[in-house]
Formats: sequence, structure tokens, C-alpha cells
Amino acid sequence: MSLLTITREGHVTTLTLNRPDMMNALGADGDGDEFVAACDAINTDMEVRCVILTGAGRAFSAGGDVKAMKERSGNFGGTPPGISDGYRNNIHRILRALHGLRVPLIAAINGPAIGLGCDLACLADIRMASEKAKFGVTFLKLGIIPGDGGTWILPRVIGQSRAAELFYTGDVIDAAKAQEWGLIGQICAPDDLAATAQELAQKIAQQPPHALRHTKNLLRQGQSITYDTALEMAANTQALMHLTDDHMEGIDALLEKRPAQFKGK
Repeated sequence: MSLLTITREGHVTTLTLNRPDMMNALGADGDGDEFVAACDAINTDMEVRCVILTGAGRAFSAGGDVKAMKERSGNFGGTPPGISDGYRNNIHRILRALHGLRVPLIAAINGPAIGLGCDLACLADIRMASEKAKFGVTFLKLGIIPGDGGTWILPRVIGQSRAAELFYTGDVIDAAKAQEWGLIGQICAPDDLAATAQELAQKIAQQPPHALRHTKNLLRQGQSITYDTALEMAANTQALMHLTDDHMEGIDALLEKRPAQFKGK
């Protein structure tokens, strides 16, 4: 069953996890391929300036397919080396593809984001949620460990102590607690979430596409490099931006007191 529905509105692409009858469970054969293809297409299309990730139905994503785990089928069947390869060659490809997006990513979390679903949400640059959203990394309750890179992702979002609390207890928190802990920004009424995410995405999409992508890269690299290296990267990247037509358009728009029209040149 196909996982993603892809729609486009101007410079904004929306990726919708579309298995509502399974609470958008992940890990079926081909899921990694779908995400890789979608994200590669976005990265090579300079007309795309922002992406929204959301879920169909009542869940964002309930995570890995527990029924397949019970049956020890698909990615969760076979020998330990085979299961390891299932993670590397399918589930981890989903995460790597999202992490490798060069444009800003907004997660519009419409309902429960559990386990792998929470990890996906946390890979977004900006997260907003419905009042009905819930968050948990409940791997230990299933007798497994966080197999999706969550121990790397979640502490970077909410800090080591709170991430450890969620992992060790398996607790599920509501949107209000998630906002208090910095896991999400805005909380929206369920009927307003899609429009609010689209409004923010369209605002981001007004920015110059090359500078926007480079800014995301500098933010990402800034998590793991020294300050001196960050300054050097900024100097080199800024030199390129100064020679773009979009830079001149930004200056002209400011001086002429009008909205800029950036064309990616």
C-alpha cells in the first residue's frame, strides 16, 4: 500500500502519510523508497521552498507496524542480521531522507505521534500540533529499544533529561506538555491545523530559495561544528549570496518599501 500522498500549492509541497486505517503505521516494504524518491525530487526542484509533513485521519503516525512485529513479518521477521538490514534499508531510509531535505520542513502533527512517528516529527525544523496530538517514544513498553535514531534526535529537541524521562518511562504526553517542553511551537484547533501550517509555509516560501536552503544547512551544521568553523562557512556562503540577483532584489524592495519578488537567481 502506497504511503505518501504528495500535493503542491505554489512553492509549498505537502507530504501526507496516508494509511489512516492503520494510524499511518510505517515500515512496510517500499516505504523507504517512497520517502527517498519524494525528498530527492524536492531537493532537485528549486521551485519548492518549503515542505509540510502531516498525517491523514486521526493520527500523525503511530510508528512501526505492531501487527507486523507480532507476526514477525516484513522488516520485523527473519534472523537478527536480516532484521538489521530491514531497518537500514527501509525504515532508516525514511529518516535519512527527511533529515536530508534541503528546504525547511514543517511537521503539522494532527494526532498521535508515537515511536517512529515521534522521531519523524522531531526531524522537522518547525513543529506545530493539533490539540488532539500526543507524543511518546514507547519502545521499551514493547520490549525493544529506540531503533530509529530517536536517542540522537529527541535530546536535541527537548534536552537529555526530558528525553531520558520519556524513553525510560514510555509515558505519552499531550500537546500542552509537549509545548511546555519545547517539542512543539504552536497548538491549533484540529480544524485550523492544516491552514495554519500552510500559512506559515507560504510565508517561508516568499524567501529567496538559495539563501533559504543555505540557511537551513548552516543551522543543521551548527549543531555539530565549532564556532570558528561556523563563521568560516558563513563567510564563504555569504560571498556567494552577495552576487545573486535575489540579493539585489531584496535591497531594492527594502529601499522602495515593497514586498520582494525572489526568483532564485
